[in-house]
Amino acid sequence: MSAYYQFIDRKTDAKGVVTATYRSTIHAQGAWNPHEQHMAPASGIIAAELECFQPRDDVRIGRISYDIYGLIAAGEFTITTRVIRPGKTIELLESDMHSNGRTCIVARAWRMGIQNSSEVAALEDGTIAHPDTLANWDGMACWPGGYIQSIEVKADDNRRAGKGIVWLNNQKDMVENQPTSDFVHLMGMVDTANGVVPRQGSDFIWAFPNLDLQIHLHRYPAGRWLGLDAVQQFGSDGIGLTSAILHDEHGPFGRSEQILTLRKLG
Repeated sequence: MSAYYQFIDRKTDAKGVVTATYRSTIHAQGAWNPHEQHMAPASGIIAAELECFQPRDDVRIGRISYDIYGLIAAGEFTITTRVIRPGKTIELLESDMHSNGRTCIVARAWRMGIQNSSEVAALEDGTIAHPDTLANWDGMACWPGGYIQSIEVKADDNRRAGKGIVWLNNQKDMVENQPTSDFVHLMGMVDTANGVVPRQGSDFIWAFPNLDLQIHLHRYPAGRWLGLDAVQQFGSDGIGLTSAILHDEHGPFGRSEQILTLRKLG
């Protein structure tokens, strides 16, 4: 199987609401439980539905906010997408992912009007080492699951527990027998940021699953390699935060944030 998902069906109702049905493959398997999907490909397949929903050439997605309601069960599921705030220059979309009769993810995406702002364009986030200059890294091998096994990883020598630079890629299509855009390919790996600089060793005493994934894009990304300049921080009252500057091979294109619930194991 060369894809994270198999397409089953798509229906559009009289109000323009689209419901797509998919089935996950072993490559979408999560790291915390063998019977769940990893949030990374799950966020990618939702991004694919948001990207293809009533497409317009005068706007683009500037932010996606994913809230994780609970375990993302493996197997068959649906994604229902609708407009909840229409507009000419800003438009808010919502996608609900349902599995085993329950809502598991709710995503909202702002589509924003585009225009030429090159005369004032400026960035503070700097570039990082190109993936071609870095060695392969096997540090993700401590994580189980089909998704982790599907990715290629390279890391900067200065990567350490809690902070570092890691590049990711994979050779899987998001959906079997369907082309995967660069946007969907890259969005489908961003959630991995929470596992690339864990503050603990391979024998975790504390679990740190994220309850959300927030992605802000000051530029639409391109290419197949995703660079994560990641920082993971644990608070003293059971809550943590993973933050990352997002890069493609052309430079920084946005940022991500993930709020963590710290749970002692055993």
